[in-house]
Amino acid sequence: MAVGEALTNIAAAPIESIGDVKLSANWMAACGHAGEDARLYDTVKAVGMELCPALGISIPVGKDSLSMKSVWNQQGKAREMISPLSLIVSAFAPVTDVCNALTPELKLDRGDTELILIDLGEGRNRLGGSALAQVYGSTGETPPDVNNPALLKTFFESMQSFHRDGLLQAYHDRSDGGLFVTLAEMAFAARSGLNIKLNTSDHILATLFNEELGAVIQVRQTDRDQVLAVLANAGLGHAAHVIGRPIADRQLVLTDANDNTLFESHVQDLQQQWAETSFRLQSLRDNPDCARESFDNIANRNDAGLFAELSFDPAADICAPFINSARPKMAVLREQGVNGQVEMAAAFDRAGFDCSDVHMSDIIEGRINLEDFQGLVACGGFSFGDVLGAGRGWASSVMFNTRARDQFDAFFHRGDSFALGVCNGCQMMSALKSIIPGAQHWPVFERNRSEQFEARLLQVEVLDSPSLFLSGMSGSRLPLVVAHGEGRAAFASPEQQANAIATMRYLGPDGAPAITYPHNPNGSPDGQTGFTTKDGRFTIMMPHPERLFRTAQYSWHPDKWGEDGPWLRMFRNARVFAN
Repeated sequence: MAVGEALTNIAAAPIESIGDVKLSANWMAACGHAGEDARLYDTVKAVGMELCPALGISIPVGKDSLSMKSVWNQQGKAREMISPLSLIVSAFAPVTDVCNALTPELKLDRGDTELILIDLGEGRNRLGGSALAQVYGSTGETPPDVNNPALLKTFFESMQSFHRDGLLQAYHDRSDGGLFVTLAEMAFAARSGLNIKLNTSDHILATLFNEELGAVIQVRQTDRDQVLAVLANAGLGHAAHVIGRPIADRQLVLTDANDNTLFESHVQDLQQQWAETSFRLQSLRDNPDCARESFDNIANRNDAGLFAELSFDPAADICAPFINSARPKMAVLREQGVNGQVEMAAAFDRAGFDCSDVHMSDIIEGRINLEDFQGLVACGGFSFGDVLGAGRGWASSVMFNTRARDQFDAFFHRGDSFALGVCNGCQMMSALKSIIPGAQHWPVFERNRSEQFEARLLQVEVLDSPSLFLSGMSGSRLPLVVAHGEGRAAFASPEQQANAIATMRYLGPDGAPAITYPHNPNGSPDGQTGFTTKDGRFTIMMPHPERLFRTAQYSWHPDKWGEDGPWLRMFRNARVFAN
């Protein structure tokens, strides 16, 4: 089942053939304990010598943890505990087109569509080890299994043929929680409802909550017969069942084969129940107020989710006039622990810069001089593991080294220079504001209000400002990635905040500045998350535009976007300035 679920999961991506899929296997056992060596042997034989050869896939890498046993003495008595024999499988493969991968998000703008369940359990509906059994305090009886490797292989190949022909709109493999959870999660992702009709009036719980292998696919109604014919020709006709359709109304309605209503609920009420366990744990681990705000927001019927409203054309290459001119030199600056330099260099390179990898030690030891660069970007990551405070240790390596301080001071005071600080680099540059002209009102950045590292795709608004990086982008509202643990803008006084020139802010579900979590991931006042100087040459921000300069990098984006993501405009603006 570990191998089977890895395959039904990765089938959402376009892969040339099942033979391209490779597995990483982590075997865990209490070797030496009575019976465990034999069980491990049987497991390796079943997976490595029987199932995988039948599927035509291999396990080139993996690891083992074969000491899963603890022995101790308690009140003079020897005690021991062993971990159950376990196999963790991860699948990986080259993808033919990264832009063509499917997600569970149902599409409501593709005309009339239907949902098809492909049941690789072939109606067995085994409940052993299921979430349903656990809810009832039971382990269940017989667990699911891969009874027919050929059927699993045929399923994978059929999904890939659908990929190539563009016949699928959404995809979700069935596993944890069974069919009901699979459908609910697809509805959550799309903020849609579902009309579902089961093909039985018996064994309803087993039908909805068995965790046999399988998947739910969304197809256009006009493509349904073709999809079903392909499945039938592949020997999957008996396993494929049309079970319903998505609807704009956010109600999930279940009926049986006799049209009796079995269940009806608003999708957001279901999502709150789905999230409640996480909410309870989060309340104990994190800031409980943030946990509550996030949980309560699930019930907000007016939250439209992510969207994009642009004040510019992302396809317009404003750097085109300079394509044959010299590429301005850009210093991509990093310090110990910084890890965002590669994608940052890729973004500036795409915009026409000649990027150089510059480590702080290069400057401190005199191997590189900032006077040779027109632009500088301080990248994100975990400088010094963040143990010296958010970016402050990095700034200290500048301020307390004469050569480095002199170089940075001279760079910032040149009339033609410009700089960008992102995430850890934002924190670092804010700590250098005493030597950056016009930056005296910048805030410092402290621990997130949630008390946790936040990695999310959130909605932001570009504000009107003199920032050269955001020229022509003001008024745009679009998603942007955040990844930080210490991003809360902290001002010494209301006057300082009033005088700081903000460039960007997080948006709440109502389109107003985000005040509550998670739309405001760190608790910054008024959702402010980017700042610039009076002349706009130096800009800092907590989010990561370099991670979204290509549309393919988004986990969600409007279908109409082309190759260039909207955030590439930032880097192109810098190229226009540097001309």
